Amino acid sequence: MKQLLLVFLGGGLGSSLRYIIGTYLNSSNTGIPYGTFLANILGSLLIGIILGLAVKSETLSQNTILFLATGFCGGFTTFSTFAYENHVFLKSGDFTSFALYTIGSFIIGFAAVFFGIWMVRLF
Repeated sequence: MKQLLLVFLGGGLGSSLRYIIGTYLNSSNTGIPYGTFLANILGSLLIGIILGLAVKSETLSQNTILFLATGFCGGFTTFSTFAYENHVFLKSGDFTSFALYTIGSFIIGFAAVFFGIWMVRLF
C-alpha cells in the first residue's frame, strides 16, 4: 500500500507540473504543442538520470524509484496527449507539424534518456 501511495503522490506532482508547463507553452493556435514536447523530453531526461543513478550507485531505494520514476516521470510525461495532438494534426491536414512533432519527440526523447544515463556514468 505504501508503494501505491508513493506512485500516487509522485504522479500527482508530475501531472500538476505538466499542466502548468502546458498552460504556458501550448498554444491554442495550430502548431507544435511545445509544453507537451518539453514535458516529454524533460521527463525522458529525468528518467534516464534517475534510473542511471539507481543502477550506478544503488543509493536510491525502491520506494524512491517508485516515487520519482514511476510516479513523477509517469505523471509528468504524457503519451496520450502526444497521441491526441498528433490526431489533431492529421485531422487538420497539417502533415508537416505531425512529422516534425512525432519524429522530433521520438528522436529527442530517446536521446534524452541516453544522455541522462551517460551524464550519470560520466560523474
